[in-house]
Amino acid sequence: MKKWTSCALTSVLAISLLAPSASFAEPNEKASPQAHVQYPVLTKAKKPEEVGFSSEKLEKVDQLIEKEVAAGFPGAALIVIKDGKIVKNESYGYKQKFDGHTPLKKFLKMENDTLFDLASNTKMYAANFALQKLASEGKLDIHARVQEYIPEFKDSEADVIKGKDTMRIIDVLHHTAGFKPDPQYHNPNVSKELYSQEREKTIENINKTPLTYEPGTQNVYSDVDYMLLGTIVEKITGQKLDEYVENELYKPLNLKDTVFNPLQKGFKPKEIAATELLGNTRDGVINFPNIRTYTLQGEVHDEKAFYSMEGVSGHAGLFSTTSDLAVLLQVMLNGGGYGNEKLFDEETIEEFVAPSEKNATYGLGWRLNGNDSMDWMFSKYASNSAYGHTGWTGTVTIIDPEQDLGIVLLTNKKHSPLVNPAANSNQFFGDLFTTGSYGSVVTAVYEALESN
Repeated sequence: MKKWTSCALTSVLAISLLAPSASFAEPNEKASPQAHVQYPVLTKAKKPEEVGFSSEKLEKVDQLIEKEVAAGFPGAALIVIKDGKIVKNESYGYKQKFDGHTPLKKFLKMENDTLFDLASNTKMYAANFALQKLASEGKLDIHARVQEYIPEFKDSEADVIKGKDTMRIIDVLHHTAGFKPDPQYHNPNVSKELYSQEREKTIENINKTPLTYEPGTQNVYSDVDYMLLGTIVEKITGQKLDEYVENELYKPLNLKDTVFNPLQKGFKPKEIAATELLGNTRDGVINFPNIRTYTLQGEVHDEKAFYSMEGVSGHAGLFSTTSDLAVLLQVMLNGGGYGNEKLFDEETIEEFVAPSEKNATYGLGWRLNGNDSMDWMFSKYASNSAYGHTGWTGTVTIIDPEQDLGIVLLTNKKHSPLVNPAANSNQFFGDLFTTGSYGSVVTAVYEALESN
């Protein structure tokens, strides 16, 4: 992996040219104690051709999304960076169209600074960034057993499948730890004796959650993995996850719009893209204690994060804007730093994006463009070194170090009625559009590169 291209390095010298009104954060002027290299910072490209894009072809990206908005897709925001330059930063459609099932008299227009519920992209921008920092600082050994950080995490006599005593951090990061995808701690009808809507109790219940297979023998994506990893960050740092990442990761980069529980931290609902129309009820079909029934706007949609983890978890709960996320993309493309701030080292990044032996599309948390099965997300044009992640609410991250390219598409596709609520389905109207499936937009961005 390269640290930066000569074009991106030039952008360091151009930092003073960034317009004062630009929304892209500059790092704090005071360098962190470990920073000794000034990393490239983002500047705005005067025109897409400056970094190898076709303006005409990029307009096709706009046309694609705008056509779907006209057909009923809620809204989206897209940012594209290349060679340290912001090539595209656009918003489309609406941050809110409905109050319940009632259409608003005037839809709230999506804006470039709209906050989105990142859903599982939280795993990368919060948990993974924290873990990468701690690993770089020698505070986390990914090959160590989970039990070394959480002594109470251990097998019990009643466990049918053993493996907690020997489970390693790397097993959890690879999604090969043995947990089921979703134990639904918030719902007693599903979680049974593991039911909890109290954060501390939920963390205790994660330790008690039974394994469904022996660690390292299968590859099953599970939210429990990142709930556990978020807890490990808290054990190491002595801080709640949101406090640690907001103060130690985002604040040094001057990222003011990347937070957990935004409504508790000064943001207003109107600044945030709305999600499900009737809380977590799937249009009235689902019910459990304390379930929300109002339109969600500024509260994390994910049920385990909201009800069981007070909105702060390693698997979901983070909100952000495309502008802030562009800086975090650049941190990865830079090899771990931005401006005068170093978050982690390049060797740690390389370790985290190396493919798992069991599944070439999994790194340590990051999803990799390991084979053709990932074309739906990365497109057929992405390099083999590309990596990223998706989020259930309609978010996708693409980082392509070979192209020195980063793409973030944020949507609120769940802000729409269910297609067939009677069937107890999770399919929303917004899921039917290609914008919400990511690949078509990512493909159109790649096709706008003259090299393609």
